[in-house]
Amino acid sequence: MSSIQFLATADQLKQAQQARLKIRQGYDQPTAGLATGLTQVNMICVPEDWAWDFLLYAQRNPQSCPVLDVIEAGQYHTQLGEGIDIRTDFPKYHIWEHGQKTAEVTDISNIWQQQLKLVTFLIGCSFSFEADLMAAGIEVRHIADQKNVPMYLTNIACRSAGKISGQLVVSMRPMKAHQVPQAVQITAKVPKVHGAPVHIGSPHLLGIQDIYCPDFGDAPRILDDEIAVFWACGVTPQAAVMQSKIPFAISHAPGHMLITDIPDRTWSI
Repeated sequence: MSSIQFLATADQLKQAQQARLKIRQGYDQPTAGLATGLTQVNMICVPEDWAWDFLLYAQRNPQSCPVLDVIEAGQYHTQLGEGIDIRTDFPKYHIWEHGQKTAEVTDISNIWQQQLKLVTFLIGCSFSFEADLMAAGIEVRHIADQKNVPMYLTNIACRSAGKISGQLVVSMRPMKAHQVPQAVQITAKVPKVHGAPVHIGSPHLLGIQDIYCPDFGDAPRILDDEIAVFWACGVTPQAAVMQSKIPFAISHAPGHMLITDIPDRTWSI
């Protein structure tokens, strides 16, 4: 199966399988807080002749695009979990043509049959450090409010690679000032799921004009005594698809992730 040593317990594996089955049966909501303790991943599928440039793009931008698996052209199983089918196991997918989103669907099996040469990249997700934040007493607001995490397209350019360029996308979690150092320490230990924050406290420096109007996800609830903390986000590849006008691509819908069999603790350093 893989070079990854599965450390999940039997109960965790059962939880992951049940979550994927629920998604296959029609669950189409954001996955934050689902199957706690198991790694969730972002996805981007690009044509074979764009795959090398994207791999180089990810290598040059590891904090926003930490690659956990690459699936060869036309294949749809991953080493990150037994029986995973990337065509059915995300709650929602976005279809892209020449940089424009043309459809949102819950199953890409039929599309996959028509696009046999797509290479798939599975990318680490910041949902994987949220259980540790909550264990430390730091509220994860979008989970508490049962909403999608707010995500923003920034004014920070990623390093380009070949035909691919784009801006950094960030996710945001508000918290009290005294909690920020601990949040930084917790997340810095997991660079394969975006690691430490990229910015703290001043949205306008990222080009964010209105913190309450995210580009992706739901509007946040921020208390008067809280600071906005921003992490690199796995939606960054979708910004690259838009800017680079890739002829055809498939991605997950932001916040609607694949649940794997890999425990979050696997990525700790």
